[in-house]
Amino acid sequence: MFDLQSDLASRVRRQMVATISKYKLLENGDHVMVCVSGGKDSTVLLASLAEVQRRAPIQFSIGAVLLDQKQPGFQAETYTQWVKTNIGIEIEIIQQDTYSIVKEKTQGRIYCALCSRLRRGILYEHAVQNRFTKVALGHHREDAAETLMLNMFYSGKLQAMPPKFKSDDGRNIVIRPLLNVAEADVEKLKQQWSIPTIPCNLCGSQDGLKRKRVKALLQELESEIPFVRNSIATAIGNVRPSHLADDRVWDFQKL
Repeated sequence: MFDLQSDLASRVRRQMVATISKYKLLENGDHVMVCVSGGKDSTVLLASLAEVQRRAPIQFSIGAVLLDQKQPGFQAETYTQWVKTNIGIEIEIIQQDTYSIVKEKTQGRIYCALCSRLRRGILYEHAVQNRFTKVALGHHREDAAETLMLNMFYSGKLQAMPPKFKSDDGRNIVIRPLLNVAEADVEKLKQQWSIPTIPCNLCGSQDGLKRKRVKALLQELESEIPFVRNSIATAIGNVRPSHLADDRVWDFQKL
């Protein structure tokens, strides 16, 4: 049953509003492009943001955009109809065949990095062409924690997911309103609302993805440290540069 006033939906919305307020993610007059993938995260974001729009003291508009990357078996009709019926928003579908490019360039290797880069470029360009002032993504608390660990383990850097940032070319402001929402709550809303998600047929069957390994590690740690995910999320916003070793952000020579 689609109920935006349930205890769970209300809690998720409160957490989202707190993030929006803390980092000033939205301003009066914003035209927000919500990037929906057909998955649970971006759908919960869209539904919750639409409800915030109805209640907010500021005025902002929302547009939902779905990228059809021409993956085999891609069927969006059931999903887009669900969104239109329940949320009251008609999704704009962009069609770009990135599937063929990714298959050709990677030749069976892990697709995610190239697929994500192409997808991001297309969506950012669409936002500019259609004068959206903000681009909203559906990343949640676990996405940020996993990204932090991936960067630490595989790239040797302390970097996670900011709630708000400017794209590399400086043309887009990107926001993540769900960044302090637990993935478990998003999953519960998916079940409660019976969201008909669109599966990713490009990389969903690939094994050995680094993010899957990190997710499994977090799951294992949680059996011993029940609050580990929340603790990592808190740490991302509780940085002490003087207790790290990067002289670009802390002047050790002047001490």
